[in-house]
Amino acid sequence: MNAYRNRTSSQDTAVTVIGLGPMGQAIANTLLTAGHAVTVWNRTAGRADGVVAAGAKRAKTPREAVGASGLVLLSLTDYEAMYDILDGTADALAGRTLVNLSSDTPERTREAAAWATRHGATFLTGGVMTPAPMVGTEAAYVYYSGPGEVLKRHLPTLTLLGTPKHLGEDPGLAQLMYQAQLVVFLSTLSALMHATAMLGTAGMRAEQALPELLSAADSIGDIFRAGEERPGAALDAGEHPGHLSTVTMMGATSDHIVDTSTALGLDLGLPLAVQAHYRHAIENGHGRDNWTRIIDGIRAPR
Repeated sequence: MNAYRNRTSSQDTAVTVIGLGPMGQAIANTLLTAGHAVTVWNRTAGRADGVVAAGAKRAKTPREAVGASGLVLLSLTDYEAMYDILDGTADALAGRTLVNLSSDTPERTREAAAWATRHGATFLTGGVMTPAPMVGTEAAYVYYSGPGEVLKRHLPTLTLLGTPKHLGEDPGLAQLMYQAQLVVFLSTLSALMHATAMLGTAGMRAEQALPELLSAADSIGDIFRAGEERPGAALDAGEHPGHLSTVTMMGATSDHIVDTSTALGLDLGLPLAVQAHYRHAIENGHGRDNWTRIIDGIRAPR
């Protein structure tokens, strides 16, 4: 990553950033620090004040923003916002590369890529897997999908944001990976809050509970790897050996969590959802299999 940061041949490349929430601002500032000429536009013009003070050019209209650069980065709420902003500039998109870093569904992403192509633009999907303060650091990485040669063409610039990981030509792949990562992230956050609420009923403050709970969350990856030399290989092979843990054992634990949460008067949305996975597997005769067997019910819900 540093090798790209130390290159100067691309530092004068013009880049447009549309959408200046925390992520868009972090992206614009990272590019400015690297020496790029950056043009910005945002519906709420005042959000551009900070990056304009740092050296960015404020475009008066989306058309002006698109016309200023061959590389246009979009950091918006969803893909509908892209259409709202760019529909009136469609004739100006020809020859541009659009990199949409916004969240939406994979299918809407594929539709957007086709829309861009119809207007003569090339399109990359991006999923930034880091919070805004970490953009441009060694810890940052970004999933991309779409034409590999397009990513390669803009690699020095895009690497400034985070290590690029190209998943393939299908524009929906990066969006799918982004959503998959967020499943893990959001579910873990909800689990941490549920667990904190459980302990809080006994008078334990969050500042006491969370260090212990975070340690448990941190250990999950190590536990998974300890059970399988190549995580995912057994799943791909349809194998669920129950020598370490079984659906029945984990299901009993989920029952206890539901019972405890019920007794404590807590919301049951999360515990019941987890319990349902194990009950489905047991009902289908897989109680002796490894807990990974719950994936069958997730793939084909009742």
